[in-house]
Amino acid sequence: MTDAGRGRMAPRPRRILLLVAPVGAGKGTQARALGERLGLAHLATGDLFRGAVRAGTELGRQAEAFMQRGDLVPDQISVALIGEQLALPDAAPGVILDGFPRTVAQAEALDAMLAGQRTAVEQVISIEVPDEELVRRVAGRRVCPTCGTPYHLDSDPPSRPGVCDRDGTALVQRADDREDVVRARLARQGPPMQDVLAHYRQRGLVRSVDGRQAIHRVTEEILRTLADPADPAA
Repeated sequence: MTDAGRGRMAPRPRRILLLVAPVGAGKGTQARALGERLGLAHLATGDLFRGAVRAGTELGRQAEAFMQRGDLVPDQISVALIGEQLALPDAAPGVILDGFPRTVAQAEALDAMLAGQRTAVEQVISIEVPDEELVRRVAGRRVCPTCGTPYHLDSDPPSRPGVCDRDGTALVQRADDREDVVRARLARQGPPMQDVLAHYRQRGLVRSVDGRQAIHRVTEEILRTLADPADPAA
């Protein structure tokens, strides 16, 4: 397609994709894979906040006090951080947002920000995994406290139970991976996540994929959905 007035190719529209899923569903893994396949920037709010704190930026300093207390970072700080990232050259072709928006207020702020840039959310991919499977995935994680090598009791166990293959250190379970903590996180995250999905479902933007499949199959299903978004999620 060309610009009729100047005889040049019209620029490709900026792509704004959202991945929405609970802890353990593989959202970060899929966002990284999709970013590489589609040539889009992967914006993970957790990573962005940690990077801003390390860099000592103004937003990082504002967020750090909340993060140290274990509180959620206020919406206005989260929205401002995403706005900074969307203005960077790497984000010009488009982005995959991972972990944002977490609330309807954040979704509305994102919509307004994008409207000011003459763009909008293209699609919202909801990765669906039953809660019991999510608990099994997360609670089965183990890590070497010395070298950081990750394991999983079911899908990627060490050669010797409870011991790191690389240096023989006893493996540990992170506090956030304990079953009771995982269940509490799912209960806390569930309602606002469903509210965000409902916000975008009203506009016919939500598509669901089965997150119980192998990682590469989930990626391929998402890519097929993006290529042929004809059937909205129920």
